[in-house]
Amino acid sequence: MANHYGQLSPCYVGLKNNVGTRLLATTLNPFPLGTPDYVSHNVLKDYIQDTALKTGIDKVTRYNTEVKNLHKSGNKWLLKAVTLHAKTSGNVLQQNTEEFDSIVIASGHYHAARIPDIPGLAGWKRQWPQRIQHSKSYRRPEDFQGKNFLLIGGSVSSMDIARELSPFANKIYQSHRNGAFDLPASLIPENAVRIDEIASFDGITSTNTTAPRDGLSPIPATVTLKSGRKVCDIHHVILCTGYHITLPFLPQFHSDTTPAEKVDDILLVTDGLQLHNLHKDIFYIKDPSLVFVGVPYFTATFTLFEFQAMAVAKVLSGQAKLPSEEAMQAEYRHRVRTKGYGKAFHSLREKEVEYVDELLDWVNKDLEDSGVSRLEGHTAAWHEAKVEQVERMKAMFGGPPGPERELLVTCW
Repeated sequence: MANHYGQLSPCYVGLKNNVGTRLLATTLNPFPLGTPDYVSHNVLKDYIQDTALKTGIDKVTRYNTEVKNLHKSGNKWLLKAVTLHAKTSGNVLQQNTEEFDSIVIASGHYHAARIPDIPGLAGWKRQWPQRIQHSKSYRRPEDFQGKNFLLIGGSVSSMDIARELSPFANKIYQSHRNGAFDLPASLIPENAVRIDEIASFDGITSTNTTAPRDGLSPIPATVTLKSGRKVCDIHHVILCTGYHITLPFLPQFHSDTTPAEKVDDILLVTDGLQLHNLHKDIFYIKDPSLVFVGVPYFTATFTLFEFQAMAVAKVLSGQAKLPSEEAMQAEYRHRVRTKGYGKAFHSLREKEVEYVDELLDWVNKDLEDSGVSRLEGHTAAWHEAKVEQVERMKAMFGGPPGPERELLVTCW
């Protein structure tokens, strides 16, 4: 669950996919016959590893390696990395610098935990470090028998963790901001209640500087909501607040102090909510030898990313051509005007098929002109599974909102 630097992955023990395996299966490797639609992350891990073995990718993959820096020198990308070699005499770190014509970045979204800037939260973390955690470090519900929880966030990870904790926890509060990606309150378990946004984690005084060491007593402080109500008797706070997009090996394309709306045509990352200046969420417009796969959200990840990889392969091999820089910039600016900035910029919710069709139509025009076989889009079986998933989601989200619940513990 951790890499060689001791950093935890975001996979908690009970994590399952929320997109069916029939929608995730790539053209490279079917899931084993009889695989259910919804499985544990271990099944998905086995599928990825099996695909790597069958395609030979395993043989050319360098494991236990961290990219430290990436920059362009002339026409070449210089990649500096460090690899951990386990030896009987002890671990050895080997540093390498290599040259590449093109770079494909497929590092995912779930690395840099996003911590909300709520007054008092940092003080709580300093005072009671074991009681405040991001969902990235949450692992199993059995560790929290009989405790009261405050979950911050109303989207997928918060709902997932609430359902996992429910049989073990005493009471669960789910604080939310009515965000665009919040799930319906009707999905929270019976011993949970949705509450409004947090105004502050209240101050630490001389009488509450330590939490009891028995682990059974709650944090001796209160939380104030924006409604003015206070919540107390909380044992643990879990920040289900998502992740920042970050490219630490490309600092030259980062500017944390630049507002998204002030971004130029060079930067890739500003506030961490999106990547800027990409053509179709793939090619860096200023220099398309820098390529991204896996940027969009709300997709059937494996298949969507495979379609992106197909397009990348055709472009990098010279079989398909990118539009001019001016045309890519114009298309990108139109998309900004249409979708605005932020996480929703990369959302393909209800747009996934349209995105893939547009991507392949562009590539296939060049392939047909060259007499090369067309790339095929989603299969009939995929579309059938997609319809089933849409109906499932409608049934899940389309019911009554559920009864209002009073706060289970309040402090006035």
